[in-house]
Amino acid sequence: GVLAFSKQRPMDKLNKGLSQRVNLAGVRYALQLLTTKRRHAIPHVAVKNISSIDWKAVKASGYKGCVFDKDNTLTNPYSMCFHPLVKDSMKECVEAFEGKVVLLSNSAGLLQYDPKGEEADAIEKKLGIPVLRHKKKKPAGEPAALENHFKAETSQLVMVGDRTFTDVAYGNAMGMLTIRCDPFTSKGENFFVKLARCLEALLVKVLRVLGCRPPDQKLLATPDRALTFVKA
Repeated sequence: GVLAFSKQRPMDKLNKGLSQRVNLAGVRYALQLLTTKRRHAIPHVAVKNISSIDWKAVKASGYKGCVFDKDNTLTNPYSMCFHPLVKDSMKECVEAFEGKVVLLSNSAGLLQYDPKGEEADAIEKKLGIPVLRHKKKKPAGEPAALENHFKAETSQLVMVGDRTFTDVAYGNAMGMLTIRCDPFTSKGENFFVKLARCLEALLVKVLRVLGCRPPDQKLLATPDRALTFVKA
């Protein structure tokens, strides 16, 4: 989670901490990425950070909204401020999509761990970006939650994040355009996340060597069209 609240009972804090460290749904889906859903591990666009993305070009291609992971995508882990490298780009994105952006977290806004929305409210106040309230952790999908928020199909949305097993896999499973960025830092991340990153990097490297391509995306005429979303 982003914040800890004193009203939580000790066991609640322990259960929440363990669940955030070991995303069982992510583990199960990772196994599928090795077998039946290999293409879901490959993003349509891969960049160092979102400052490389031409948001106006993305919007002009027919996309109607953007969904962002928070930690190591927009902020340092557990930070409540935009990372300096992406602050301007985030403003460009909000302007291009006329405010139709949302944060999707595996803690804040998740019914199981933030039932009253306190963490989500705190993030919204600090970053000025709405946090989606939802019931399932990525990569498990809730298309209705996104479609109700954006009033658009998931194939008309963009998923942006730094994790293959959660963000990229989630977005691809939902038919979204997926953009993967490199994490800002590993400082503050727990052992399980660091281990998962190593496994993710190895998996993607192997799949690319095998010629694996990202899944087809409704608004992309060809996979290479996504390359036009990266600034020259």
